Amino acid sequence: MKINYDLYLEKIINEIKEKEIKPKLLLHTCCAPCSSAVIMRLANYFDITVFYYNPNIEPLEEYLLRKEEQKRFLNEINLGIKFEDCDYENEEFKRITKGLENLPEGGFRCHECFKLRLTKTAKKAIELHYDYFGTTLTVSPYKNSQVLNSIGEELEKELNIKYLYSDFKKKEGYKKSIQLSKEYNLYRQNYCGCIYSKEESNYNL
Repeated sequence: MKINYDLYLEKIINEIKEKEIKPKLLLHTCCAPCSSAVIMRLANYFDITVFYYNPNIEPLEEYLLRKEEQKRFLNEINLGIKFEDCDYENEEFKRITKGLENLPEGGFRCHECFKLRLTKTAKKAIELHYDYFGTTLTVSPYKNSQVLNSIGEELEKELNIKYLYSDFKKKEGYKKSIQLSKEYNLYRQNYCGCIYSKEESNYNL
């Protein structure tokens, strides 16, 4: 039975409204387009810092392009959203996906990638004394929100930090991200990020 994680998010937001205090959220993002609608939805309720940790993205030029586009978007919307950078760590992605290179997009290799990025986000949130950690990845119709939220829940219990449950594709979140991408002329890539997804994308063209 699938869980409606958008209802979880609404419950968290309603509780925040009652307290009238903005909790600090470390929000993992993979790119500016995916972050756009998510930030617009959350900005009134959280003190947001965007955390750009994506060791899966290849080649390096693509990684840097997406990072700079993320920073440009944050500057242009001018909502006071902070940006937290970190090392590329592509070799760590290669290590955790060794032997999984030929699995199809959306399978176990992707789950390991989700776990790598969410774990880093959770630990950084603890280090910097944030109230919540979360990710924009659930805005994509190509990402399994059930898997992502299950990983987030495990980390919440293991590391004792609140995870922001979400399914940001709900309430036309993905559609809004496309609209905002056009409005801000954001670069939108045609593959998820890793070299394996790029090869699969090229194969399906």
